[in-house]
Amino acid sequence: MKKLFLCIAILFSGISCTKKQNIQEIKAPYFVKEIPSPDRNTLSNEGVELGRMLFYDTALSANGKIACATCHQQSRAFTDGIALTKAGVSGNALLRHAPSLVNLAWQKNGLFWEGGAKDLESLVFGPLTHPDEMAMDLTQAVEIIKNRFDYNERFHKTFGIDTVHVAFIARALAQFQRTLISDNSKYDQFARKEIQLNKRELKGMRIFQRKCESCHQGDLFTDNDFHNNGLNNDFPDDYEGIFQGRFRITLDSSDMGKFKTPSLRNIMRTAPYMHDGRFKSMEEVLAHYSENMKYSSTLDSIFFLKNEQIGIQLNEEEKKSIIAFMHTLTDSSFLINPNYSNPFQ
Repeated sequence: MKKLFLCIAILFSGISCTKKQNIQEIKAPYFVKEIPSPDRNTLSNEGVELGRMLFYDTALSANGKIACATCHQQSRAFTDGIALTKAGVSGNALLRHAPSLVNLAWQKNGLFWEGGAKDLESLVFGPLTHPDEMAMDLTQAVEIIKNRFDYNERFHKTFGIDTVHVAFIARALAQFQRTLISDNSKYDQFARKEIQLNKRELKGMRIFQRKCESCHQGDLFTDNDFHNNGLNNDFPDDYEGIFQGRFRITLDSSDMGKFKTPSLRNIMRTAPYMHDGRFKSMEEVLAHYSENMKYSSTLDSIFFLKNEQIGIQLNEEEKKSIIAFMHTLTDSSFLINPNYSNPFQ
């Protein structure tokens, strides 16, 4: 009770009461050497903590009710469990499923489903300003943040600036997101030779390596590339070409209908699946690949079979084994790590 009164008193005095984390405690995953960050935005204790506060702060939305964490919830591996959410300021359904924010420091070739954002620093402006998401006027955002809690002091300590600037709001958010590292699943413990997988899981892993690893590669479980995986064979240019995938960014006809390969880490916690959340379960995903793919001129060549059919040949037993392996990619410690949680609770 004393702690609660202390927090309330601190909040009214303009100083935030948050649970702090130490960047020194956050290590790069065992399968890489370091956490990369651009020279203009190197990781720091202060920057990561500031970014965490901003990530959970609803003041960054036009109605004061939506935070980044609204659609990126830690317990769901920073997704929201909704195909096309209506949680934004406008109440309109979005046209994209919220992607998982996992191991983003090693994402290449752009972010978002079509790769439209160059890096994490530029990514945040999309959801911040989109009328169906946070719908925030950036000038107004700066005025609110610099007069809220002890943000001004924190920005000065982190970046050496005298007052809040929108570019540094983006940099702080990027720092926090770079530390969202998942590398302690059952699979990881197996890879580090700490435990063994059971027979079903091992069988699923071998099938996965033969039939899925061409796109979901390595320990990141993504090739960081774009593929047309047979979801559609019609790509209208409605809504600024949002159904056309990578093509709307590159205007290269060979990119029509291509979307970025998502990481499969924590995949059993991030349903529904695909860029539009059309599949409710992993069973539906595997059924798509084995039975329901649609042909189009840009369908990835990896899906062409020798008998002129398309898809990935999977029987029911193989599907069950793959799903068993997918469960080993759940990192329970990532889903409850206090360093990633709401600092205001």
